[in-house]
Parts: sequence; structure tokens; C-alpha cells
Amino acid sequence: MRMEQLIIGAERQYTPFQAARAAGVSMELAARFWRAMGFPDIGQAKALTEADVLALRRLAGLVEAGLLSEGMAVQVARSTGQTTARLADWQIDSFLEGLTEPPEPDMTRSDVAYPLVELLLPELEEFLVYVWRRQLAAAAGRVLQAQDDEEMVDRRLAVGFADLVGFTRLTRRLEEEELGELVEAFETTAADQVAAQGGRLIKTLGDEVLFAADEPGTAAEIGLRLVETMGDDPMMPELRVGIAFGTVTTRMGDVFGNTVNLASRLTSIAPKDMVLVDGAMREELTAAGLAPHSEKTADTNGRPNGYRFALQPLYQRPVRGLGIVEPWLLSRRG
Repeated sequence: MRMEQLIIGAERQYTPFQAARAAGVSMELAARFWRAMGFPDIGQAKALTEADVLALRRLAGLVEAGLLSEGMAVQVARSTGQTTARLADWQIDSFLEGLTEPPEPDMTRSDVAYPLVELLLPELEEFLVYVWRRQLAAAAGRVLQAQDDEEMVDRRLAVGFADLVGFTRLTRRLEEEELGELVEAFETTAADQVAAQGGRLIKTLGDEVLFAADEPGTAAEIGLRLVETMGDDPMMPELRVGIAFGTVTTRMGDVFGNTVNLASRLTSIAPKDMVLVDGAMREELTAAGLAPHSEKTADTNGRPNGYRFALQPLYQRPVRGLGIVEPWLLSRRG
């Protein structure tokens, strides 16, 4: 309770009904907001604080002012809750567990954790707001560049998956701590490479990451960098990467649609430590002058050293739910 009060900054004093009434919203809407944020039903226990009332009042105020619809306000609550819940879990698991080992036999973990959290909390809070503002500015810039309202939701992007080969076998062979370190190293390396090249890491799934980029050349560079970087680490398994280009639907930071499904299928059939792309991706790369239309004429068209990538066609094959697909093997020129 002492730690909770330190983090939240207020005492428990409201039941859910009292909090809803103090915020001026219906109990039904308050329950929708709380569940969307990921908080469990607590009956009528006195467990809420002035901060909970203020959060309800702010969300309801945005709806009343016409800035957000009720459905959109619920989506804001859900996306924020899901994102911050994962962040909080990571911080507790990785941060506190490693920093709160009692230095003296008669001290408890709580004795060490309280002053540590007291020092870290304001710094982490300011850093969180800083990163969020930077990410918000970048996302706003991408949306404002869209040509119309439809493009803001359904956009043409390059979407890629990177998948560790033989991960299921590794889970049976490695100790839990070793497996956790491997996954963390993979996710960290992938996130660094995606960000460095100007892409966006959509999500991580343990042995797989999903990324996107506005420009096909950026996605191609990310795919190759991932294979090269992972290949330099002898502790890492082989990697497979699949990239497709086309229209995707964006919702709450995630991407959906046939282009995403195709990228996933390409990943599943990619050779080890190789990158496969679809025909649309190949057309975009050649149209941008990043790869030749044909390797046979690549060195006779006046720009022998001007191409960044090489593309090699593989056999066409049926892909469940997507028809016949002609994958192309992507590599660096030279």
C-alpha cells in the first residue's frame, strides 16, 4: 500500500460509483473506460483515488466537447492501457528485480525498492512524456503527408517480418534465463536496426518482429541489416525475413491486410539468413532505381555501380489464401 501510494500519489478514497459520480459520468461509461485501460472490476471496494476521478473527467470532457466520439475515447483508453501495461511489466521485471537485491541480510526487497522508486519515478515520468511527444510528432508528420482521409487509414507501406529459425527447438534446449536473454538480444537488435534506418517497429512476438517503412528501399535495407547483424552474432540462430509492399490498414499502432499476410507467408518460406520480397516490392525497388530490372542488363545500362540491391526470381508457388506468388531473393549488389 505504501509503494502504491508513492507511485500513484494519492490515497484510496472512492468506490467506482463514487468516482463516476465525482467525475460526472455514468457508471456504465466509467466501467467501459476502466476495462479499456486494462483494470479489473472491483465491485464497490474503496480503491480509487482523485487521479482516477480526474482521468475519467478528462476523457468524458473530450467527448462532451466533441473532440472525440465515445468510441474513440474508449480506443484511446485501450491503446494507452495496453502500451503502458507492457512498459510497466518490463520496468518491474528488468529494472527493479536487478536493482533491489537487499545489500544487508536484515533488509527486505521493499526496504530497498521504496527509496529507489522515489528517486526514479519523476525521472522516468519525464522521460516517458518526452519519448511520447517525439513519437507523436513523427506519427503526426506521417499522417499529414497522406493525400486524403482514406490514405490516413489504408496506406501503401512496405511490411516485413523477421523470424528466428528453430526457435521451438531452442525453447526445449535452453534454460529459461538463457532463452530470455536471447529473446531480449534479438528484440533489442531488431529495434535498433529498424529505428536506425528510419522504419517503425510495429510489434515483437518473442521469436518474430514485425516492422514497416514508408519507402521500399528503407524496408529492404532493414531486412538485409537484420540478417547481417544477426549473422555476426555466433549465439544467434539463423534468421528469415519476408517483405511485401502494398496497401495496409492501420489500427491502434498495428497493421492488417493481405500485404501483412503475404509478408508473413514469405517469411515462412524464406531460406535461412535470406530476405524474400514479393513482386510489388520488386517493382517499387526497380522503379526507384535501387535494383535492376534484370541482372543480365544491369552492367550495360550506364550505371554499373548505381544499384544498391540485386533481385533473383525464385519459382512461383501457391500461397494459401493469397493465390500464386512469385518470390524474389533480395541481396546487396557486390
